[in-house]
Amino acid sequence: MQLPSPAPVRLGAHETPAGPLLTALLAGVPADVDAALAAAPALGALAPSPGTGATADLWEGLATVAAVDLGAARALEPHLDALAILDQALIRDAAADPARTWGVFAAEGGADPLQATQTPQGWALTGTKPWCSLAGRLSHALVSAHLADGRRGLFAVDLASGGVSSAPGDWVARGLAEIPSTPLRFDAVAVDPVGDPGWYLSRAGFAWGGIGVAACWFGGAVGVARTVFAAARDDEPYALMHLGAVDELLETARRALAEAALRVDGGDAIGGAGSLLAKRVRATVARAAEEILDRAGHALGPAPLALDESHAKRVADLQLYLRQHHAERDQAGLGRAILATGNAPW
Repeated sequence: MQLPSPAPVRLGAHETPAGPLLTALLAGVPADVDAALAAAPALGALAPSPGTGATADLWEGLATVAAVDLGAARALEPHLDALAILDQALIRDAAADPARTWGVFAAEGGADPLQATQTPQGWALTGTKPWCSLAGRLSHALVSAHLADGRRGLFAVDLASGGVSSAPGDWVARGLAEIPSTPLRFDAVAVDPVGDPGWYLSRAGFAWGGIGVAACWFGGAVGVARTVFAAARDDEPYALMHLGAVDELLETARRALAEAALRVDGGDAIGGAGSLLAKRVRATVARAAEEILDRAGHALGPAPLALDESHAKRVADLQLYLRQHHAERDQAGLGRAILATGNAPW
C-alpha cells in the first residue's frame, strides 16, 4: 500500500526544495513492508550515500516514511544502508541491480558465532547469525563475520544460496510484528568480501548509518506527535502543555539531525569525531522519542492505544525500534568517548 502526498518530515526550512528521494516519496510513500520492499530498488537509485552532499535528503526520506509507518521504514533503511556501504566499498554493480533487495545483518551473539574462512575457492561462512530481519523476504544481505585473526569482515550473500537456512527462533514482538528478526544458519556458504578485514567497523559510514536509524526514530516520533496535535484543544490546558513539550523535544531532535547532516557532508564527521557525533545524535533522538511516547500517553489517555489501530501500532513499533539504542550502556559509551578526547567539549 502507498499513501499519496504524505506530509514531509524536514530537517531544515520547509521552503528549501526537497531532494530527489524526498520528492519521489512525496508522490507516494510506502505505507507497509510489502510496498517498501517493492519500492526499495527504485528509491535506492535516488537515495544519496551519506557524506556525498545530500545527507539531509536521505534522512528526511527515511523520517518521512517512518512518520507514516515504522515497519516500512524498518524495511527500507537497511536496504539504503547496504547500498551506501557497497558504494563506499566501490562495489557498484551489485548495488545497481534493480532485482535485489538488501539487508544488513551485523548483530552478534549466540553460542555458534558466524565464522568466515578463506578457501582455495574463495571466502565461505559457517555458523549462526542472530537478528536477521526479513531474511525470508530479501534477495541479498551484507553479513558480518568473525575472521581467524579476531577481526570482523563483511560479506555480500545471496540469500538463495545453498547452505543458507532458517535457524530455530521465535518472533513474538507486538511492535514491528511484520519485521521478523530471527537467526540464519550458514553452512559453508560461498560469499564475496566487501572491503578489507576490519573495514566495515572502521569506515566513516558506520557511524553515519547509525544516525540514519535515528532519523527513523525521529520520523516515528513525528507520527506520534501528529496524533497529539490532532487531539489538542484550546480549552484543555494539560493537553496544550504536553503538546508544547512534544514540540520542544522534536525541535531538539530535529536540530541534532540537521547539524549532523551538515557535519557529515562537510567532512567534519570522520573517525573519532564521527563516532562521537553519532553517539550524541542517537542519544538525543532516543531520549526525545521516549519522552514523546510518555507525553502522548498522558495527553491522549488509553483510547487511541486501544481503539486506533495506526496509533497503537506506531507506539508499539517505536518502543521496540528504540531498543536499538542501548540506553544506559550507550550513554556510558558516550561518556567514555567524551573523556577520551581529553578536553571538556562544552
